[in-house]
Amino acid sequence: MTTISLALDTPELAQAYEHGSDRQFNHGKLLIAALGVRSGQRVLDVGAGTGRLAAHVAEIVGAEGSVVAIDPLPLRVDIARQKTRANLATAVGRAEDLSAFATRSFDVVYLNSVLHWLNDDQKQRALSEAARVLKPGGKLGFSTGSREKPHQIEPLQRKILAELGKEARGTNAHKLTVDEVRELLQRTGFIADTVEIRTFVDHAADVDEIFRQTGAGSFGNHLAQLSPEEKREVRDRLARELEAWRTPQGIRLERNLIFAIAHTAGN
Repeated sequence: MTTISLALDTPELAQAYEHGSDRQFNHGKLLIAALGVRSGQRVLDVGAGTGRLAAHVAEIVGAEGSVVAIDPLPLRVDIARQKTRANLATAVGRAEDLSAFATRSFDVVYLNSVLHWLNDDQKQRALSEAARVLKPGGKLGFSTGSREKPHQIEPLQRKILAELGKEARGTNAHKLTVDEVRELLQRTGFIADTVEIRTFVDHAADVDEIFRQTGAGSFGNHLAQLSPEEKREVRDRLARELEAWRTPQGIRLERNLIFAIAHTAGN
């Protein structure tokens, strides 16, 4: 199983993520809407990155509510801390260890594009911890990569890497199917409300924009196993292939995410 490293992040990647995370922020807002987050609630954002979505949620819950945002990458938490709000707290922390938080202390827990970075054991512990810290009837929401319907660019990149005798790394490593998500929710004590695949369409100016966004979003793991020469070869081959997908708006790419909404028992 491919190992995802947390040690490859840099200040430059963290800043690039902050300035180029519109896609993740926008589908995160859809997740929050599906969760029905409302004024006065206490919310935990797990894997908050640079805190853009957490700041948005802090506005929703208002002065009577609160948001705690955690992420395992200190450089990104440093940026999140700059989004000063009286009802928003930030800390370095991991999805699979929420021991800093009391049992039954949150109304909502969400993980926006986080689970596909965690291996099977970590996923199980992360959702078990979420169940522990949620109040009775509390809501869980997450978006995660879909194994049965990967992003449009992934098969193409895998083909190019295979031609070079290399393994693909990045968000492919630990993706789930819809059925596996349902099974995971059941094993960790949740009652599933909605589990579905949603498709999003993005446009990129060129392959370099795609590489910048992917590198920042994967905190340096994207193509980290390749030499500089091999990275250039992948980049050049991908650029040639992607020209077939160019539209007047840019290179058209589809990406697919599983959206899951669940709740704990009400007693």
